[in-house]
Amino acid sequence: MPEIVDLLAADGRGPLYGTATEDLNVTLLSWAPGDRIAEHVNEERDVLLVVLAGGGTLTVDDAESDLRTGVATVIPKGARRGIVAGPAGVRYLTAHLRRGPLTIERAAAN
Repeated sequence: MPEIVDLLAADGRGPLYGTATEDLNVTLLSWAPGDRIAEHVNEERDVLLVVLAGGGTLTVDDAESDLRTGVATVIPKGARRGIVAGPAGVRYLTAHLRRGPLTIERAAAN
């Protein structure tokens, strides 16, 4: 039987819920007013972002878009992206194809 989760009942800030299948990663995130997700690049996967509550600003490759409840967007892999939570904070769900495990690479000796 699939897991059923009430995404609006989870309390707190930051990553509140995550799950993975063989094919998919899903994460629920919640940020307080003014919190920022620093700009970063995901080179591996397109990411679906769906706003469940609140709003804010999404910046993708220097273009700003308003986030609000009910908005969905796909952020392409390789794009530089960041989020700033608005006055009511923001709660959103992300989903993307599952990634392999993280690896640590050693710097080459000079």
